[in-house]
Amino acid sequence: MDLSAYTGRWVALVTLPGGGQLVAGVGETAAEAKRLAQHNRPRERVTVQFVEAAGGDLLQLPPWLAELRPFFLQQSTAVYLVGGAVRDAVLGRPSHDLDFVVARGGIRLALWLGDRLGAPAYILDKARDTGRVVLADTTIDFACFRGEDLTADLLARDFTINALALPATAVYAHSLIDPSGGLADLAAGRLRPTHAEAVVSDPVRALRGVRLALALGLGVDEATTAVLRQAAPLLPNVSPERVRDELVKLLQTAVPDQAIGWLQNLDLLAVVLPEIAALDDVAQSPPHHEPVLAHTVSVLHWLMAVERAIVGQEPTLAAVTEALAPCADALQQHWERGVDGGINGRLLLQLGALFHDVGKKETQTVEENGRIRFLGHEMAGAELVEGRMRQLAFSNEAIDHVRLLVAGHMRPLNLAQGGSLSRRAVYRYFRQTRLAGLDIAVLSLADHLATYDGPGEAEAWARLLKITGQLCYHYIHTHAETVAPLPLLNGRQLMDALQLEPGPEIGRLLRLIEEGQAAGEITSLEEALAFARQSSQ
Repeated sequence: MDLSAYTGRWVALVTLPGGGQLVAGVGETAAEAKRLAQHNRPRERVTVQFVEAAGGDLLQLPPWLAELRPFFLQQSTAVYLVGGAVRDAVLGRPSHDLDFVVARGGIRLALWLGDRLGAPAYILDKARDTGRVVLADTTIDFACFRGEDLTADLLARDFTINALALPATAVYAHSLIDPSGGLADLAAGRLRPTHAEAVVSDPVRALRGVRLALALGLGVDEATTAVLRQAAPLLPNVSPERVRDELVKLLQTAVPDQAIGWLQNLDLLAVVLPEIAALDDVAQSPPHHEPVLAHTVSVLHWLMAVERAIVGQEPTLAAVTEALAPCADALQQHWERGVDGGINGRLLLQLGALFHDVGKKETQTVEENGRIRFLGHEMAGAELVEGRMRQLAFSNEAIDHVRLLVAGHMRPLNLAQGGSLSRRAVYRYFRQTRLAGLDIAVLSLADHLATYDGPGEAEAWARLLKITGQLCYHYIHTHAETVAPLPLLNGRQLMDALQLEPGPEIGRLLRLIEEGQAAGEITSLEEALAFARQSSQ
């Protein structure tokens, strides 16, 4: 059916008995077109669609939109793509979160689409009539307008660059809906709230604003800076889960070090992570050249460089590339693994870097000669990070891993003092650190680089590279020999052979046998039993 006469407007269509379609209503908005159609054809079901003018700049839209187009053309209510996906289409960036708004029936649309696609769909927020469909690589949400119509919905959003909409079937830039000047702000590269109360009305938006500015390279003027800072005292009113989600996204930007710096400068860090903010004025002795918070930010910076070096993308750290080359692919898989709570292993490493020295404030001592020490800061930090992560509602799996990371972050540095690494030392290291041992090894490189503002003394750097390379190699390539040898016997066999009663002694002997296997000193059942007889109390 030729609808070109209605270009730039909405039409409401009814299906005729013979299968054709009739335009029953036309309007500048979908609601206006539908009202006219219901007046003209009150007994018939109508579908509404936007008639787009061909030509102009094509938007780089997510591929799923083309798949969903027939679905949207069957709807009796207008569907709009809104928010970040529209912004990203304007910028030519990929998007895997599609947010749609409708006048009503968001949950119904989500469940119907999920059924059509054979994909999981569920109610996300019953009060806001919001439903979600989960696809392999994309999440699709349907929600009702925040306010009486689309314009009210957009103007109630956080920042102008997110207050953009596009009829769900449109593909050209000239069909964009922009009531707050978001396109001009994108072009000018600036972050601006949609209205004066946009951030303080939902304080977590201050964290989102920092993320958007860093991720998109946007400027933040004094007025917007003041608005973001005003939200700080209101953040305790936000649910911990929402704060956690924004913190996660901040750490997942390409510049997590800058993100923490921004939070500190905007007075947000003291509310979100007070233990980290408290490190700002904690001094350190040489070879450290920065207070603890500045050092922590530097560690995050160097960690990103180390990660790039591991995959050969940081020429200035070619020695890291060489030392960890045999483990590069496995480390990437390790960091990309899913972790309970919808996060991945890379985030756990970043959290470990952020919290690795959090125990230094409460353990700081100053000796008579002026030397500053932090004895026991690892275990103190482990307790602090566990408490903060529980408050932010991270999963037990995530908390346990980061706790181990913080508690063990000095181990590679200490091992490097000896210059060599025995199989027994490898076994004991991973017995204490488990899977977190891989992250600790990599973090130690970033910690060293931040301490010396680079590799520093060549011999010490070479020793640390050697140790971290060996630790990772053993875990990845000789795991069954040096990290977790296959048992030569079980507790029942040990009790029968040595005529022992059940008790803690059995566990102790089995652990000693396993360590002997890892060290290469026990290789058979006979040797294991002989060792156990000699070692039994």
